[in-house]
Amino acid sequence: MQTYCLRLTPGQDLKLELQAFAQAQVLEAGVILTGLGSLTQALLRFAAVEEASAIAGPLELISLTGTLSRHGIHLHGAVADAQGRVYGGHIMPGCVVRTTAEIAIANLPHLRLHRQPDPVTGYLELVVDAFP
Repeated sequence: MQTYCLRLTPGQDLKLELQAFAQAQVLEAGVILTGLGSLTQALLRFAAVEEASAIAGPLELISLTGTLSRHGIHLHGAVADAQGRVYGGHIMPGCVVRTTAEIAIANLPHLRLHRQPDPVTGYLELVVDAFP
């Protein structure tokens, strides 16, 4: 298993940078091992809600998890505001790094992750294939 460590810098978009990383590495199957840092703002989509909610910062990124490949990514995260209130949900574009985001990723070389429409959920859902 190959691993990567990234540091995102102020002003970078968390989700867009991870998508770009997966594309640049031609990553077929990766998982977030850990992610933490700070954000100026977060856009999270909460459970069973179609629209993302904006959360004003400064925020601490206290948890990041998900799957990523060059075919798409799915990220969930938790952020805490200055009063310690925690918000969690689906990470959307618009989560902007304030000082840093430190992310460790594992490459799973024998798998291919991609997404297909699921007739039951109505969403693009994960499909896992063996990869030569």
